[in-house]
Amino acid sequence: MAVNAARKVDSAKARRRKALETAVVYGVLGLLLIIIAAPVIFALIKSTQTSQQVLRYPPMLTFGRNALSNFSAAWSDYGLGRMMLNSGFIAIVGSTGKIVTALFGALAFVYFEFPGKKLWFYFVLLTLMLPMPVIIVPLFNVMAKFGWVNTYYSLTIPYLASATGIFLFQQHFMSIPNSIVDAARMDGVGPVGFLVKILVPMSGNVVGAMVVIQFIYLWNEYLWPLIVISEPTKQVIQVGLKILSGGGAQGVTNWGVVMAGALIVAIPPLAVLLGLHEYFMAGVGLADEK
Repeated sequence: MAVNAARKVDSAKARRRKALETAVVYGVLGLLLIIIAAPVIFALIKSTQTSQQVLRYPPMLTFGRNALSNFSAAWSDYGLGRMMLNSGFIAIVGSTGKIVTALFGALAFVYFEFPGKKLWFYFVLLTLMLPMPVIIVPLFNVMAKFGWVNTYYSLTIPYLASATGIFLFQQHFMSIPNSIVDAARMDGVGPVGFLVKILVPMSGNVVGAMVVIQFIYLWNEYLWPLIVISEPTKQVIQVGLKILSGGGAQGVTNWGVVMAGALIVAIPPLAVLLGLHEYFMAGVGLADEK
C-alpha cells in the first residue's frame, strides 16, 4: 500500500511538473507572438486614426473612425493601386523566369558533363555574395545601351536568373535516385522531356519555395526601380510607399494614410506566404537535408 501511495504521489508530481512546463512554454510563445505582432497591430490601429490622433501624446491606442478615408486616400490619391499592379506584374514575371532558368541551370549542373563544371557552379554561387549596389552602375549602363531605361524590360529581364534557384533545384535533383534517370534514358526520354515529365512533377515543394522567396524578394525591390524608372505610372509599390511617407499637403505627412498604405502593400506577399507555406517549409527543408 505504501509503495502504491508513493507511486501515486510521484505520478501527481510528474503531472504537475509537466503542466507547469507546458504553461511556461505556452506563456513564452504567447509573449513572443505579442512582441512580433505588436508592430502590425499598432499600424492597424493607427490606420484608422486622423493625423492629429496619430501624433497625440500619450499615444491613442484605440481604433479611430478614419479608416475608410485613409485606405481610400492611400489607394487612389497616391496611386498605390497602379503601383501594386506594376509590382505584381514584375513579381510574377520575374518569379516565373527565375524558376524556368533555375530548372534548366540545375539540370545542366546535375545531369550533364562539361569543361569547368564545378568552376562554373562556384561562380554561380559567388554571385549570391554580390550586393545589388555593386552591380547597379554596370547594369544601368547595359539597360541604357539597349534603350530599356524607364521600361518594364529593365524591371524584369535583370531578374530572370537566380543563383538561389539553381542551388535549391540542384540540391533537390541530386537527391533523386539514379534508377529513375536510367529508366527514363532507357525509354528514350530526352533532356527536356525528362525535365518536364519527371523532374518538375517531383519538384513541387521546391517550386513552391521558389515562388515564395522570389515573389517576396521582387515585391520588396526598391533601389533598382528607383534608379531605372522615372515615370510615376511605371513605378513599383515600395517607391510608392516612400512617396506616401514623404509628405502630403503643405509637406505634412499623414501617418494614418501611411499606415493604411503599409497594410495594403503587405497583403499580396502575406497571401502568397500563407497559401504556399507548406511548400515553402518542405522545399527549404529538402535543401537543408542535402
